[in-house]
Amino acid sequence: MAAVQVIEQYIDITDGVCGGRPRIVDTRMTVADIALMRLQMNLSLEEISGVYDLPLSAVYAAMAYYFENRAEIDLRSAEDASFIDEMREQYPSKVTAKLAQARRRTIRRHMPASLS
Repeated sequence: MAAVQVIEQYIDITDGVCGGRPRIVDTRMTVADIALMRLQMNLSLEEISGVYDLPLSAVYAAMAYYFENRAEIDLRSAEDASFIDEMREQYPSKVTAKLAQARRRTIRRHMPASLS
């Protein structure tokens, strides 16, 4: 069996599923997700397989696919992160603002009168 066939057995790209990003077949776990967990979170491939109930061979195939297409996957991940940052700036979380306001009230309530 050729290497390409093995990777195709485990990796799928479908328009409309996970934004057309390469993913493990029959899951929504993208190759970029696997790479992030391995390379940035330092999880072993065995841990990823176990925690997410994925075939170990599929996790290895995802990493092989990632290394073959690293520039494209990293670029798309960076574009996604930039988009998220723009949206957070444009539409600040109301929950975050309420939590900050509650924190300030709590601090004021517990502050000694001489400091307020």
